[in-house]
This record gives sequence, C-alpha cells and structure tokens, in this order.
Amino acid sequence: MQTITYKPFLIGLSLVAVLTACRNKSAPSEDQPGKGTTTDSASLPPVETNAPNSNYKPAFAGQTRIGGVRTKTPLSITVLNSNLQRPWAICNLPDGRFLVTQKGGKMVILTPNGQVSKEISNLPAVVDEGQGGLLDVNIDPQFASNRMVYWDYAEKATGGSLLAVAKGKLSDDETRIENPQVIYRATPAYNGSLQFGSRILFDDEGNLFVSTGERGANDIRVKAQDLSAAIGKVVHITKDGKPVPNGPFANTPNARPEIFAYGLRNPEGMTWNPETHELWEVEFGPRGGDEVNIIRAGKNYGWPVITYGIEYSGEKVGEGIQQKSGMEQPIYYWDPVISPAGTTFYNSDVIPEWKGNLFIGALSGNHVIRLVIKDNKVTGEERLLADKGERFRAITQGKDGALYTVTDGGKLYRIGKK
Repeated sequence: MQTITYKPFLIGLSLVAVLTACRNKSAPSEDQPGKGTTTDSASLPPVETNAPNSNYKPAFAGQTRIGGVRTKTPLSITVLNSNLQRPWAICNLPDGRFLVTQKGGKMVILTPNGQVSKEISNLPAVVDEGQGGLLDVNIDPQFASNRMVYWDYAEKATGGSLLAVAKGKLSDDETRIENPQVIYRATPAYNGSLQFGSRILFDDEGNLFVSTGERGANDIRVKAQDLSAAIGKVVHITKDGKPVPNGPFANTPNARPEIFAYGLRNPEGMTWNPETHELWEVEFGPRGGDEVNIIRAGKNYGWPVITYGIEYSGEKVGEGIQQKSGMEQPIYYWDPVISPAGTTFYNSDVIPEWKGNLFIGALSGNHVIRLVIKDNKVTGEERLLADKGERFRAITQGKDGALYTVTDGGKLYRIGKK
C-alpha cells in the first residue's frame, strides 16, 4: 500500500490565489478608516461584553474572551453586489474571477468587479431545506488545464438526506457542468435538515479534505464519536471519492478508512494556515461553545462528550464536562455564540498588520472576526463590519490583497486598504 505524506504547505501557500472570493453587481461604496492600537497582542478590553451561557471555565488562559485589537490601516468597505441569492461559498478562479454557490442550487461566475457573467447549469438537484442546499465549491489544483470543479450539497436519500460530494467539468463556454457525478456520500442519511457542514480543501497531492456536520438531533449527533459513520468528521478522499491510503484509521476494525479526524459538531469553516502548514477548522457549538480547532490526523475533538456550550433548553450537554483525556481542546471558543462560518488566513503584504491573522464570517454575530494568531494561540480579537447587520457566510482573500465576504442577505463585500 502506498504511503501518502501529508504536505499541505504547497496548497497552503497557493490556496489564497486559487480558492477565494466572489461577487456580483456594483453598489455604493463606503470608506471606513481603521482605528489602531496593535497587531501582536491585545491592548483593549475583550470585544464580547455579553454574559456567557454557562459558568464553565477555560482550560487555559486566552482560550476565550481574549483582549481586543483594532486595525490601524485605513480600510475601504465596498458593497460590490447586493443581488446574490443566498450565497454559501466563494472560490477564486485563476484569472481573477469568482465562482459562487447559491444555496437554492445555482452556481454563478462573477467578474472581478462583481458582475454575474455566467450562470452554470446541469447541477444535481439539491435539498434546499433548513441548513441544506448547495454548499461549498472548490476547483481542482489543475483547473487551468482540466477545468474540474468539486462541490458538495444536501442530497435526498433513503431515510432522509445526506451530504454528497460531486465533481464535473466546466464547459468551455462556462454555462454548464459536464458529466456531473457524485464521488462521496457522508452516510448515514438522516431525516432532518440541520448541520451538514461543510467545506472542501485540497492537499498538495490533489486529494480532498471534506468536513461533515453531525446533523444536529440528539439521536444522530452521537455518531460524531462513531468511526463507522462519516458524519461529524473530517474525511480525506481522492478525486474519485476513495479513502486516501494509510489514513489514521485505515487499520482500525469497523472504522471508515477515509476518516481523518472526528468529534466535530457543525464545521462550516476550514482553511490552511500558510505559516504552519496545518489545517484549521471552525464549528458551531449549541448555546455557547463555538470553536476554532487545528485538525490533526486521528484526533478526537470531543463533541458531544465535551463542550463549552449547553443545550438550547439550558440543560447540560451529556455530563456537562469540558475536558477529557484523549480529546482535543479548541484553540479558542466563544460563549455566547457568534456562529462561525467560512474562514481564511490573510496571507498578503497589502495590509501587513493582518498577515497571519485568521478571518471568520459570523452569522448570528453579524460581523467579520479577526483573530491575531501567535504560536497557535489567539492573542487578540477584532470585530469588523459589525454595523452592517449581515450574516457573513463565507470569506476569502482576493488576488488584490483584499478580503471578500458574502452574506446570507445576498451581498458581496470587499474589505480592502483605503
């Protein structure tokens, strides 16, 4: 059996150029000067001022409610499009345009200035219910020569619905997907419409990492700890949907060999850290307990056994514990929740103070999060665009060194240097 060496550094350095933004129709521009203090460590009070849902204590200093920071660089915030239809994901094309999924089942191509230039047809039908629909999209690392597109979506199945991963070739005229085919299904199916995940990333071998949600309900979420189920996991698969050889559970009885990590709740964000070459993930907690994790081979991230959140009813989750031997601690968590979705590391010199920072779209939080990272720890937090009243679903860095983020309300924002 061939041994695969996980070397995300190549894709970690190229993702920003290949896997980012998207926009649509030009709209008014707003200038927002940055207000500044520091970039290396927090010097302001924590940005979170509301009371937590629980009295749980962090496992280490700085795991939550770190001090605040403010960007010094003057920023220009521009709405490039306000007519997208529930956009879910945004991906850079090699020529500077953007590929965007819309939850109802449509995929569009946007010009660099945000205009819709193409609508792409011939996608499989999606289950557009609750949190299901057309979800993430990414392009093959060799897209310039093979034109292959990969996406995932909620698919109808016996017993309910599931997360399906598909691929197909973008036609030469960019109006349809040729030969669409499902390469992977995150079984078991479940009769519910919550928490599918999911994000798709490529490693430097051209294989896929896919994050899967645990579907939400009490009777199914326990399978996040079950190695015979593909939900609540990060899976590592080939372009044909097969397990990448020699995964951490390849020789574990009754385990799925494609599982790379497990014990996740609803991972809607995943990105490579270009400085450390490691895979970072963000996920929803219940009431409290939204998390940032570094995903490593074979590790158990604890859900629903350990969590810093509580049930929506106010009761404890399980035994109400936050730490357990053999289970990983989050790098950072929020209580109350901010509902973290798409995420990206900033890797440009255009705004030097942002380089190496993690940016996350917050849904219920209605802002874009900036986390200053040092030695795999969060040292400062900032909230951007908090006055816009938007649910920020996905975020990416453009080739121009600006950030681009799409909202559930159908807007595409550009956050750049003034």
